[in-house]
Amino acid sequence: MAALHPAFDWHEVARLALASRMIDEMEEQELVPQGKVNYQFSARGHELGQLLLSQLLTRPLDAASTYYRSRPFLLASGLTLEEAFAADMARPGGSSGGRDVGVVCNLPRRGRALVLPGMGDVGGQFTPAAGWAQAIVYRVQQLGETNKTDSIAVVFGGDGAVASNGFWSALTIATTLQLPLLFVIEDNGYAISVEGSLQTPGANIAANLAAFTNLRIWDGSGTRLPETADLVYDAVQYMRSGQGAGLLRLTVPRLSGHSSVDNQAYKAAEVVAEEWQRDPIPAIRSYLVPAFMSSSDWDGLVEETRQAVEQARDAAFAQPLPDPATAAHRVLYDPDYPQQVGGLLPEGITLPAGNDQPQPPDLARINMVEAIRRTLDYELSLNPRCLVFGEDVGKKGGVHAATVGLQQKHGAGRVFDTSLSEEGIIGRAVGMAYAGLVPVPEIQFRKYADPATEHINNCGSVRWRSNNRFAAPMVMRIPGGYRRIGDPWHSVTSEITFAHQPGLLFACPSNAEDAVGLLRTALRGNDPVIFFEHRAMLDAAWARRPYPGDDYMLPFGRAKVVQAGDDLTVVTWGAMVERCELAARELDASIEIIDLRTLVPWDTAAVLASVRRTGKCLIVHEDILFGGFGAEIAAVVASDGFTYLDGPVERLGAPSSPVPFSTSLMEGVVPTVTLIRGKMESLLEY
Repeated sequence: MAALHPAFDWHEVARLALASRMIDEMEEQELVPQGKVNYQFSARGHELGQLLLSQLLTRPLDAASTYYRSRPFLLASGLTLEEAFAADMARPGGSSGGRDVGVVCNLPRRGRALVLPGMGDVGGQFTPAAGWAQAIVYRVQQLGETNKTDSIAVVFGGDGAVASNGFWSALTIATTLQLPLLFVIEDNGYAISVEGSLQTPGANIAANLAAFTNLRIWDGSGTRLPETADLVYDAVQYMRSGQGAGLLRLTVPRLSGHSSVDNQAYKAAEVVAEEWQRDPIPAIRSYLVPAFMSSSDWDGLVEETRQAVEQARDAAFAQPLPDPATAAHRVLYDPDYPQQVGGLLPEGITLPAGNDQPQPPDLARINMVEAIRRTLDYELSLNPRCLVFGEDVGKKGGVHAATVGLQQKHGAGRVFDTSLSEEGIIGRAVGMAYAGLVPVPEIQFRKYADPATEHINNCGSVRWRSNNRFAAPMVMRIPGGYRRIGDPWHSVTSEITFAHQPGLLFACPSNAEDAVGLLRTALRGNDPVIFFEHRAMLDAAWARRPYPGDDYMLPFGRAKVVQAGDDLTVVTWGAMVERCELAARELDASIEIIDLRTLVPWDTAAVLASVRRTGKCLIVHEDILFGGFGAEIAAVVASDGFTYLDGPVERLGAPSSPVPFSTSLMEGVVPTVTLIRGKMESLLEY
């Protein structure tokens, strides 16, 4: 027999392979039938390659993005046996505190790779890993952290995941930028019941990518020793050489169903028998006995591991159930409970607090585009960890001109163009945020954010899902809404979509001054922010204001009384603020107009105080009326301000229709000044 590969701790490999297998079998055969585990994903058959890889990931910024069959890797990265059981039992001691599916794990660094928060979306793990890999390069090249030079990122996925948008987007990012990202594809031949030939032509992603530029490929068994050890070692050594991306395909058997509710009835008996012939546990034993340990030593290790697993099972079950009173805790940043990973705080970096009083250096009025550009310019100069990117933001300066000149001033490493993939833009931003950067991704138009919805939602929920271990502070700049003309693709607002997603803040400035204050607050904050830039106001004369100064920071949740009044309260935001002002001028009445400025959070106190005085409330927004954010405001006013009301709470918004291209048709969708004035009149006369 060949000598044991010297790069690995084989005693640990054996112990953790046995432990992982015993946990899976105990859950499948005992805990699931007993109802102590409700939903289980097995890693049986996948253990070997994961355990070997974990031992090699010891550099300062080494990180891994995992999926639901990655528990062996997590165990070798520092997850305890009790934590593993507690996660599947939904106990407080699991990595999510019972908030997420047990195998959707996260793990701050414990000596080996940091494990990025997992997710339930198939393929969602790839682009955050690409973002982390790009952050490694950024921290070395832009921040001068030369001790991080040979750090790498690893992302695990199955043969089904290679058909996903996330895989191809991350592959494009990693190869075009030659990033230190290793794709590890554990090919077990099935995605639930769908065979690999329906995911990839020929059922071999490595063969299909053989000619892919800037991608080194390794392909072989994930269960045969020493072949697997050589493949893993060679792949990691190559990745550390800084030559770019790699893909390691390991063929493995899936010895259990997709999950605990899958009985694999779609597999023929001979297929199942062949899979068991490739079980890595006997292969590990044959490799180690007698070259490394005796047969009795192996038996002793099996018994020792069994006792440890059983003790961990009992300890996890003895943990109390999570307290229901804490179920909604840690959705947003709490200064008393900062995250362990993500953003600037865990890196020991704080930015100036600023002030909430405008201090314009001069009275020259600038448009909103210039206000955004000037704010980004200052924050890039202030914070070397801030970076701006998206389609066309570099040389062109953005399709809305908000980043003109920023690449020339701050360099292509900090202001740069991306491949045409919104999933990749936001997904990589998530990984960058985890890695201690402040990413400012731009989505050109609101409608184009739809392909990135998974990552937008997930970055909002990650603080909660990881039980406050991880957070992904970032600012997602998204222009949208009608302009001089409309159309169904570039004129969408649909703010309710993101306002409804927990963990996201939402800013919607109506003018240049507010844009500066809200953008700066977002860039120095600790939560992910949707920063909505209304296209109609980017260069509108009404929206022009003097630049309020480099220290101006406007708190979220503080509305502005645009004009005071005693007869009617009008609540609005974005482009509708100007239209409400114009409508109010045509009436001989004292109308109070409130610009919310942010929807999450929104200033309930200001609205209720106004309604207390006026007794009437009209809510005007551009988005579709049915299910729109105005309904939330109306419900709060009706509930908490009922005794103040002297008339019905009225709403005005768009019909349930996309925005049309024709300007005359658009007048029938976007609320007009005439329509707003009519609503004001009818409510005043009530």
